[in-house]
Amino acid sequence: MRMVDLIQKKRDGHELTTEEINYIVQGYTDGSVPDYQVSAFLMATYFQGMSEKERADLTMAMVESGDQIDLSAIEGVKVDKHSTGGVGDTTTLVLGPLVAAAGVPVAKMSGRGLGHTGGTIDKLEAIDGFHVEITSEQFIDLVNKNKIAVIGQSGNLTPADKKLYALRDVTATVNSIPLIASSIMSKKIAAGADAIVLDVKTGAGAFMKTLEDSRELAEAMVRIGNNVGRKTMAVISDMSQPLGFAIGNALEVKEAIDTLKGEGPEDLTELCLVLGSQMVYAAGGASSLEEAREHLVKVIENGEALKKFKVFLEAQGGDGSLVDDPSKLPQAKYKIELPAKEDGYVSEIVADHVGTAAMWLGAGRATKESEIDLAVGLMLNKKIGDEVKAGDSLVTIYSNQESIDQVKEELYRSILLSKDKVDAPPLVHEEITE
Repeated sequence: MRMVDLIQKKRDGHELTTEEINYIVQGYTDGSVPDYQVSAFLMATYFQGMSEKERADLTMAMVESGDQIDLSAIEGVKVDKHSTGGVGDTTTLVLGPLVAAAGVPVAKMSGRGLGHTGGTIDKLEAIDGFHVEITSEQFIDLVNKNKIAVIGQSGNLTPADKKLYALRDVTATVNSIPLIASSIMSKKIAAGADAIVLDVKTGAGAFMKTLEDSRELAEAMVRIGNNVGRKTMAVISDMSQPLGFAIGNALEVKEAIDTLKGEGPEDLTELCLVLGSQMVYAAGGASSLEEAREHLVKVIENGEALKKFKVFLEAQGGDGSLVDDPSKLPQAKYKIELPAKEDGYVSEIVADHVGTAAMWLGAGRATKESEIDLAVGLMLNKKIGDEVKAGDSLVTIYSNQESIDQVKEELYRSILLSKDKVDAPPLVHEEITE
């Protein structure tokens, strides 16, 4: 088998066999196929696309390029959830205990964030004492005992994907649906999930800006998952404005606690119920999405979801008392209001720019080496469609610096007002279950 022949075959629009895809992925991983040939292959794929079979084969070749997590010792169907990213995306903090309280095991492998705010682990580390440095045996024991645990990403998962992504980044081949879908799904499958629920964001603050592109990505990932034997479902949710009100690590933990109490923002609560229903249904914990949702509403109302969050935190060294007293979370030195300059209606909140403002405060990482300030961030006081009077606070800024003129300017540029009333965008655009 020669790499040049496979490049030509893909360039001319023909389907590659399982063996040919394995040859490319294994060769690039072990260094026997040079990056200039893989670059040519990626560009050919960018223009010619891939069949469903090729996408599934590429995904599994990347899965098999490194370690795979074995979760078979955990009782029940293990469901993983993946979000394509957004601003103020607190769903994992809510969904973990919510779904676990409904009896479905949540064995979550999470990472740290590079961007607007921290990743799930950064947010959880706003809780004094909480840690994810546990052994695989402890992780499995905790999930069997409490139905929930979070462990840091470890081992050599999908090394082929890491190499391919780095090459895509410098060859202008990132925005290819087959390559994006197989990259995301390879990581989820290697992490040991039996079923996968995907939250595919769409809008200004999302990786996919249009509904059409988001739908294409969601359908591609659902098909890959189902084709390789993992029950996979997806939700296309709106990210034309931040989700919920909180953007920042400790602030998002507080918002998650409020949501588990049944007192959280309407949009965050609704999205967690939609995603959670899919997770419970995919795990066989309910016979329909409607029944799953009823179960989730019940565990919020009877306090079981909040109780489960406390158990989860304490099992991993965290101070569970802050569930009842969130003032124990890291607190910023300054609380600064951003007043509206005129009357009107909020017509647009540019989510990624608001996220950038939060990062400048220290809520996120500009580089891998950046230190996160867990206390700082933003609380939106208005969302799209809300009426505003001059002087009303648009945002409460939590800062450990007194002078934040750059942050304020960015926020004023990001929150636009109009004289005419504007409707709020729909939160859930579509659900893809097959």
